[in-house]
Amino acid sequence: MSAKVWLVGAGPGDPELLTLKAVRALREADVVLIDDLVNEAVLEHCPNARIIQVGKRGGCRSTPQAFIHRLMLRYARQGKCVVRLKGGDPCIFGRGGEEAQWLRERGVDTELVNGITAGLAGATQRDIPLTLRGVARGVTLVTAHTQDGSSLNWQALAQGGTTLVVYMGVAKLSEIREQLLAGAMAADTPVAMIENASLPHQRECRSTLSAMEVDAGAFELKSPAILVIGAVAASATQSLWGCESLRRQVNQSE
Repeated sequence: MSAKVWLVGAGPGDPELLTLKAVRALREADVVLIDDLVNEAVLEHCPNARIIQVGKRGGCRSTPQAFIHRLMLRYARQGKCVVRLKGGDPCIFGRGGEEAQWLRERGVDTELVNGITAGLAGATQRDIPLTLRGVARGVTLVTAHTQDGSSLNWQALAQGGTTLVVYMGVAKLSEIREQLLAGAMAADTPVAMIENASLPHQRECRSTLSAMEVDAGAFELKSPAILVIGAVAASATQSLWGCESLRRQVNQSE
């Protein structure tokens, strides 16, 4: 495993959600470049590695991406086993794809290791199935924060018929609400706003599309948080055994 860069997903926070492959890479690592959202408890798997903080957080002072690229390249060319440790999954809003491409263009052996993404873990922790037969036939993952500052086509997403999971949306709740309503998504569509997914201090605010901005303010919702928008979010108020009732409600409304 020498002279290689592993782009590893550490999952949403709970260290028990780390994959066995991620643990193997960490055990062999000489250098670990770690993001802010990674639970440092996972570093027990690499006690002999050099740990370098390269955090990137919206609205905060962040490590420039170009600098991270150069660090990975430098240590790989020194013959080191490098782990770039990211929160969630490296290829779901984690820049894993662009980092892998940049390194491979420079001849660096690179491998991606999946992690459980926050949208999945946060919903599951609250008994929300992102897909459910007869209720939600798909799930769409989107980020409300884009590189160029442009807005997503929220009105098209409103018509998609899938559970909508929104990352990095806390600062744009007003826009998300207005655009989805403009796209004819029902005002009473259930919404679950989940903060610090999978961690002991995870919190959840249950609301509806029309009320979510006001409710989030009263709840003092903070990042990192995900939004789950769709009929399945109603199951946040009940255990999965109640989903048959949820199906009946949806079928009756159709």
